Amino acid sequence: MFIDSHCHINFPELANDLDTILDNMRTNEVSNALCVSVDLEKFPEILNIVEQHDHIYASVGVHPDHEIENEPTQEELVRLSTHPKVIAIGETGLDYYRLQGDLEWQRTRFRTHIRAAVESGKPLIVHTRSASADTLTIMREERADRVGGVMHCFTESMEVALAAIEMNFYISFSGIVTFKKALELKEVATKIPLERMLIETDSPYLAPVPYRGKLNQPSYVKHVAEEIAKLRGISLREVGETTSSNFKKLFFH
Repeated sequence: MFIDSHCHINFPELANDLDTILDNMRTNEVSNALCVSVDLEKFPEILNIVEQHDHIYASVGVHPDHEIENEPTQEELVRLSTHPKVIAIGETGLDYYRLQGDLEWQRTRFRTHIRAAVESGKPLIVHTRSASADTLTIMREERADRVGGVMHCFTESMEVALAAIEMNFYISFSGIVTFKKALELKEVATKIPLERMLIETDSPYLAPVPYRGKLNQPSYVKHVAEEIAKLRGISLREVGETTSSNFKKLFFH
């Protein structure tokens, strides 16, 4: 009924108890999860998980926060994306919140990922924080609309959401939408088309209410769906079935 469109179950906090994590998914009707890459060094860990579990998928990419010596090349990302369980490029994007100074390298890396997505024909997973204007500009310049993708863990304005939707992107909501003070985000979750929405945990981070502040896991995506159902005045089943259908349309078109 539910799909966690963005998690990091290869991180040790979850990988060390993976059998329990997967059992909890089944108990809470979470049929699938996308384990998202943040660096290439640990990418083999993700492949090890997805090769053993049919219902878990992978992406390949380098997070915009990671300052590394050897930047990923377009050719390298395309080559790694040919694995049959890799269904997306990313997570990629821009993050001006944690890093200061000349971040041109970050913008260059984002362009590399978009070009790899276009070449491979696989959608993008975009992370943006305190950088929405530049993120949208680069997406337009690189014609990211040719492959589309998802704005993951969305925390931006309605204006940014609609601009991304115009470029063939989905908007994904995490546990943040359950937080009491996330009023603007709740409004976005209420108003954007349900047909352009995904849900996620970003686990092990950002656990939703009632688990806020604790270790997050894919089974908790149900609480994100419950909040969206409440905000929109629709059934939990409609949220679950529509967002799952959206996931399949985006990643298995």
